[in-house]
This record gives sequence, C-alpha cells and structure tokens, in this order.
Amino acid sequence: MSKIKLSKKYIYKICKEALKEDLYPYGDITSKLLNNTNKIKAKIVSNSSGIIGGLDLAKQTFKIVDKKILFKIKKKEGSKIKNKQVIAEIKGNVKNILTGERVALNFLSHISGIATQTNKFVNKVQKNTKICCTRKTIPGLRAIQKYAVNLGGGCNHRFNLSDEFLIKDNHIANTNIRELIIKAKKNKKKITVEVDNLNQLKKILDLKFDTILFDNMNIKNLKKGVRLVKSKYETEASGNVNLKNIRKIASTGINRISIGRLTHSVSAIDLKLEI
Repeated sequence: MSKIKLSKKYIYKICKEALKEDLYPYGDITSKLLNNTNKIKAKIVSNSSGIIGGLDLAKQTFKIVDKKILFKIKKKEGSKIKNKQVIAEIKGNVKNILTGERVALNFLSHISGIATQTNKFVNKVQKNTKICCTRKTIPGLRAIQKYAVNLGGGCNHRFNLSDEFLIKDNHIANTNIRELIIKAKKNKKKITVEVDNLNQLKKILDLKFDTILFDNMNIKNLKKGVRLVKSKYETEASGNVNLKNIRKIASTGINRISIGRLTHSVSAIDLKLEI
C-alpha cells in the first residue's frame, strides 16, 4: 500500500484524545499550583541518537493546551539526530507547557523509536529488498505506527483486513488452499498466499495471484522457494526476523521482509524537556 500520511484533522483528533486521557477529570492539578503568569523558555533534547518523528503531533499537543505557546522545530521530520541535540524550542506559560509535556514527549519518543528501529533493518539490506511492517500494532495507533515505519525507510504492509487477501495457515486449516485462491481471484484485490513448506508452494504454482509469503522457513528452503517462484510472484519472508539474520534472509533474493517487532515491541527514543 502507499505511504501513510497523517492529516491535520487526524493529528488534532488523536492529540485531543491523548490530552483528554491525561487530564481527566480535574486537569493537571500539580501545575495549577504554579504562578499562572510565568513565561518560560524550554527545549526538547535527545538523550540518544536515532531518527526523529512526531514533531507535528508534539506541536499540535501544545497548541491545543495553549494557542499562545510557540513551538519552534529545530530538526527536520525523519532526520537523524544525535545525543544532546535540541529537537525543538518552546516558549510560553510554564503551567501550560508542563501540562502538555508528557503527551508531546510520548508521541515523539514512540514514533522516533519505531522510525529508528526500522532504519536499522533498512540499513542491513540492499535497496531491492523492502522492509515492511505488519498489523501487529497498538489498537488505535496503527496509522501513527505505520507512519513511523515510513519515516525509517520502511514500507507498509496492508493497513487492515479489507486492503488485500492474505490467505494464511488458519484459513486453510480446514479448507483447500486452491479453492480459497480461486474464490479470491474473483475480486480485484491483491492476493498474498502464505506457505510454510515447499510442498504447499508446489501445489499452487500454476495459479495466478500476486505474492507468496514464506513463513518461518530456514535459509536453505527459502532459497529453494525463491528459485521455484522465479519472477512469477512477488516474494515475501516473515517469522523470527532480527538484526542478526536479516542479511541472510535478504541474500536469498526475497523481494520484501515483514517484521512484527518494528511496531509490537519497539523501544522508545529517550527525549526530555529542559527548562
């Protein structure tokens, strides 16, 4: 699918919901103790290196809290950052800046973490091998997480269950795989078929569809599978992919590699707000 783009309307909505979660029901009761007229200068600083992302969400968060807060972006979205670099400068009411601080940093650190992890995988493979995310995302945050994968140089797999057919092991557990493919071909949607052994692959090689997904195959069988498929289908590999084995998987000639850990268990980038 195409790259995820976060609209202004979507960014406003998700920032609004995040602030509602953080401020319900009585607001920031601690910051209310401060003098309401104090104006300050603050900055967001990185405590680690990586790829920065989510700047528009951070800016929108502060804008919702207080339209008078000035948020000046110092690093380009999707750019590389180093430890101790200033990411953004903020000026405004101290109480309101502290009220939006955690929500803004949460968006920045999570999106940057995914972008950074994705970029590590992308840098391990050649340009003709695509690194893709999956649907293993936090409910309600899929658009943000897939957007972050794009920032890191990765590609988006299907966004939801309506985007394309993905016939997997549980679909064919009690049904003939060929029958399912033939049914799917009556529609105009893309068709991906998952196989976990070469015998399954050989049974469907005469059928026309889009992508073969090799699931949890060892390198030896993956190479054989890619050779059998040749240029007939797009090829994809998945299952237990990590930074140590990604190059061996890519060396088989596979077209794309889907990795759940890009989104389901990624570490956040360490960022802080300094006053």
